[in-house]
Amino acid sequence: MKKKLIQFFTISLVIIAALGITVFVIVDKPLPAGTLGPEAEELADEMLKAINKEGYDTLSYIEFVFRNSHYHKWDKKNNAVVVKWEDQEIYLDLNRKMETFNLLELQAYEYFINDSFWVVAPYKVRDPGVIRSTVEVDNGRGLLITYSTGGLTPGDSYLWILDENGFPKAWKLWTSNIPVGGLEFSWDGWVIMNDVWFSNLHEGLFINVPVEVLSVR
Repeated sequence: MKKKLIQFFTISLVIIAALGITVFVIVDKPLPAGTLGPEAEELADEMLKAINKEGYDTLSYIEFVFRNSHYHKWDKKNNAVVVKWEDQEIYLDLNRKMETFNLLELQAYEYFINDSFWVVAPYKVRDPGVIRSTVEVDNGRGLLITYSTGGLTPGDSYLWILDENGFPKAWKLWTSNIPVGGLEFSWDGWVIMNDVWFSNLHEGLFINVPVEVLSVR
């Protein structure tokens, strides 16, 4: 009986591993080669106009919840944030250097950097150190963004898929913290707040990422 159980679990593990490898091979895609130039810059401008980047730049405060577990009160004007999760509540002056944070502050900072990116990434395609290029895609127009500097993982790339009006529909990710390249997440659940657009739902193959923007001003 014990031998049969061992054989059963061994076979199960082999099957799971095989399925995992199969999914990885099917889903994992290499980073596409983008084309630099005026077309990429025009496409970036078109997207920023569609979501109202000018209006976003005037906002001084954004309050949001990431995946129903991380609560952020972002004082955008003064570059500070209060991050809450479980029984923790941490205030961060984002002008400080990351090296000066204690362990809890560092955890809050990592949460904020990751979580806020799912809220405001479309507005960051012209940040310093960003490389913009165009990529041909099947279901829209592709704007490839590579962050050569900044954030927690410089070098990450994101392929925005835009509709005919320049509005973001989805993105594909090539990031250092995700082993599978080219995972796609939708940008859905768009709401307009203070004339600025925010997406509250990102649906992917393996996981969904809900983000609720509570208030802006």
